[in-house]
Amino acid sequence: MKKHTLVILAAGMGSRYGGLKQLDKMSDEGDTIIDFSLYDAIEAGFKKVVFIIRESFKEEFVAIYNEKLEGKIEVAYVCQELDNIPEGYPVSSERVKPWGTGHATLQVKSVVEGNFVVINGDDFYSAGAFQTIVKELDNLKVNSYNMCMVAYKLSNTISENGFVSRGECFVNENQELTDVIERTHIEEVDGKIQRKEADGTFVPMAENSNVSMNFWGFTPKYLEVLEEMFQDFLKERSMELKSEFFIPTVVNEIIQSKRGTVKVLTSDAKWMGVTYSEDRPLVVKEIKSLKEEGIYPVNLWE
Repeated sequence: MKKHTLVILAAGMGSRYGGLKQLDKMSDEGDTIIDFSLYDAIEAGFKKVVFIIRESFKEEFVAIYNEKLEGKIEVAYVCQELDNIPEGYPVSSERVKPWGTGHATLQVKSVVEGNFVVINGDDFYSAGAFQTIVKELDNLKVNSYNMCMVAYKLSNTISENGFVSRGECFVNENQELTDVIERTHIEEVDGKIQRKEADGTFVPMAENSNVSMNFWGFTPKYLEVLEEMFQDFLKERSMELKSEFFIPTVVNEIIQSKRGTVKVLTSDAKWMGVTYSEDRPLVVKEIKSLKEEGIYPVNLWE
């Protein structure tokens, strides 16, 4: 296997959750959700992990993960900050948040060599998903624009406690992505999964729809397009207070320009995550069950 890198998006401040969910302990042994992704990635053969975080909690991250991961995987940290953008673009003094997952991923350009996977820091993906994507990652030529991803069934990714954001994926007969649309508000309404449109209306969605949980496999070429498109984004929208630059925006551009393809891999795993504080008890319960069933050791890092 080639030397691949795991990139973890962990710079969010947890506004809906009410705290720094990336470091919230989900078991008696002190495990975070990130710990399970790290464990699965190391088992799958990943050799390096890059945490995308914020300067305000970098010291806490370093203290926790350097100790846990010493001797197990190479570790690096980069920070996503509002002002970490190219010079020459005006930014409103009222803007608070950085520029989204695309901007976050751009921060790894100086520390990633070769192919890499990007995941969220607050979602559980399953060991099988890591094993699946690493095989496809091996087949991606580093000088190509081809990509891969793991998609999940929409019905397996809904929170009982409020709306979630998912990328709705459209796939052709070759299991290649033809389009991905960011749905920023999906929830169960009157017993049906529906998305909320910009005008406030709700539109039903098929429960077996493929959705992105931000589990992407990229080559370094993706970062080149990402950088170009982020500057174009800033030219038009740098003064907006809440505009965001998403990973799928760049994926779509590469697909539509026919520079590359995205192989869509699938997982039947049920989502575990902590979008809301009310999600936490269920995650704690599920993690305990996984350990009791022997799917994970009681102590991950011993």
